Amino acid sequence: MSDVPPSHPRYASLKTREKVVEGVEKGITGLNGLIAQGRGEALDYLIGERTTASGAEAERAAAAMLLLAERPVLSVNGNAAALVPEEMVLLARKIDAPLEVNIFYRTEGRVKKIADLLRSLGTGKVFGENPNAVIPGLDHARAKAARGGIYDADVVFVPLEDGDRCEALVNMGKKVITVDLNPLSRTARTSTVTIVDNVVRALPNLIALVEEMADLDESELNSVLAGYDNRAVLRRSVEEIVSHLSGRFSALED
Repeated sequence: MSDVPPSHPRYASLKTREKVVEGVEKGITGLNGLIAQGRGEALDYLIGERTTASGAEAERAAAAMLLLAERPVLSVNGNAAALVPEEMVLLARKIDAPLEVNIFYRTEGRVKKIADLLRSLGTGKVFGENPNAVIPGLDHARAKAARGGIYDADVVFVPLEDGDRCEALVNMGKKVITVDLNPLSRTARTSTVTIVDNVVRALPNLIALVEEMADLDESELNSVLAGYDNRAVLRRSVEEIVSHLSGRFSALED
């Protein structure tokens, strides 16, 4: 990135890509995370590489849900650890929630490296290194969970989640907040609140909203959630993509 000036039109995207590459080099992110990042870049381009109106609405609902939660837990995977580790730690601190490391291609070495990174950034409790529970309905490493962490949470924030685990968490009776740039994915359709936004924008937005809404009482926070319809927000997200692409096509015709 030293050769790319901030004025470069793709600077933000290139910087994000470089963070994932660094995550792989440090043993925090799996090689498959590079594929996920590339897919995310393509989807981000479709929404205009900005926080849309529907994304902002979902972020506000997510902030309210986290503030209302009795036992919130933030789940961290390899890409989240590479892209937004400081923000994950800060959000956890703002809502007094623990972090739990959970990765699809699990190795104990990678789990430890992510946990050590989070601890180095000043987090309190980190779960995941010694899982002692199993999420029903899953038959791979992501079924592993911790009592006191995700297994006992009432609200789980899982940026960059996969659909089967999201569905399994919802089936356990948990409210699930995800960040997913694909509004048509199973994760997006299964989650309680889906933020269709890039995680590098969503986390700072969410932190700011938690700070802004921290003084709201329970009834005011519930009123935010009462008016939220995840399916309707996802439909608007698709409409925003169509509108953005239509504008691009119009520019070609001019």
